[in-house]
Amino acid sequence: MASYDLIVIGGGPAGYVGAIRAAQLGKKVACVEKERAGGTCLNWGCIPTKALLKNAELYHTLKHHGDDFGLSFDNLSYDWKKVVKRSRNVSDKLAGGIEFLFKKNKVDYIRGVGGLAANGKVEVLDADGKTELLTTKNVLVATGCVSRELPFLPFDGEKVVGSREAMNLPKQPKSITIIGAGAIGIEFAYFFNAYGTEVNVVEMMDHVLPIEDNDVSETLSKSLTKQGINLLTGTKTTSADTSGDGVKLTVEPADGGDSQVLESEMVLVAIGIAPVLPNNAEQIKLERGFIDTDDRYQTSVANVYAAGDITGPPWLAHTGSYEAIQAVEGMFVDGYEPKQVGIFPACTYCHPEVASVGLTEQACKEQGLEYNVGKFPFAASGRALAVADSEGFVKMIFDKKHGEILGAHMIGGGATELIAEVALAMNLEATSDEIEATIHAHPTLAEAIHEATSDAFGHAIHI
Repeated sequence: MASYDLIVIGGGPAGYVGAIRAAQLGKKVACVEKERAGGTCLNWGCIPTKALLKNAELYHTLKHHGDDFGLSFDNLSYDWKKVVKRSRNVSDKLAGGIEFLFKKNKVDYIRGVGGLAANGKVEVLDADGKTELLTTKNVLVATGCVSRELPFLPFDGEKVVGSREAMNLPKQPKSITIIGAGAIGIEFAYFFNAYGTEVNVVEMMDHVLPIEDNDVSETLSKSLTKQGINLLTGTKTTSADTSGDGVKLTVEPADGGDSQVLESEMVLVAIGIAPVLPNNAEQIKLERGFIDTDDRYQTSVANVYAAGDITGPPWLAHTGSYEAIQAVEGMFVDGYEPKQVGIFPACTYCHPEVASVGLTEQACKEQGLEYNVGKFPFAASGRALAVADSEGFVKMIFDKKHGEILGAHMIGGGATELIAEVALAMNLEATSDEIEATIHAHPTLAEAIHEATSDAFGHAIHI
């Protein structure tokens, strides 16, 4: 029977990162993954969707804005199967890269379904139905989540799908209704619409991307509507009929009112995620279905830890990786006190892109904070105009007394890259004065951060 210092159950952004970090610390490690290294993020989530979205952005730009660049195309077309294939190739390449990193760091990569067993053991069920028991001093559970279903609209893989099926469709749907306007729903809405699919988006909250700053959500709504996406916010789905060729959804205003029926070839349910608990997890304390952990990421069972999506929000790959490293260093580094997730960026990769960190303006108001707000539109950015991507803005929020950064909210080209500067500044406790004292290269999109900061205190130059 094999024996380890750490067995990680799950090979996603939390699992594989935790396994490699433990190996770097000189520990004997195994990672048990039921599908392929990289988990949902790399194989069925973050990475392949970004490949699809890049394809969509390129096609949309050439079709609708080629003339702006002095370019013309005869019979511009696309091959749906090649579009999907490219995204799968990207995922396959990166998954192979993680498997290489396992070998490089001497992590035993075990394919199978991992479960908790008594007395410091992990049970692995392989594809042939055979069970193996592994002995370990510590366990890190990083089993992640899957798309959540609606009770009256279960997934069938054809007419009703989750995000996993949506990114690997054999043919393009002529029409699709997406339930949920969070990051996943909006990214797929942009993707399908860019290729001409008729898209409806149904969202119970009053805004798309409801956890983002209201100014950003409203700007994105206008942009997506202009692109041809039918947005129904403040609307809930009450029933579904899948008996015909497509799907008929009955929807009505969330606060009451007349219902209507939306007909489409397919429905994508993007209302959230559900935890994937390891086998024999009954012994672990849960919180709303997710694994509950203490400040050292330890569960209610001694020497069993958990990190990533399985522990609850924020459900982000980068926060999962951070948590796993903190948990592992807490296990094996003498005197180390693990840190909790604090400041972190959130990104949505539609077009225009959306990115944020820290408090929204509405949160500042709810908390009774005194603050200053500055905004800089990309329409006033030389670089944004030069690359013909001038939609959107950067919004900076500062503590009124000390100039501390409370939050940043961006919508526009490059937003998902720009947000890292503000996240770093917040971690370093930088103030508005220090951002303004930092010379930003010209012409760059990052100048918008500098200008929005200046605007918050009444001395922006270029607006």
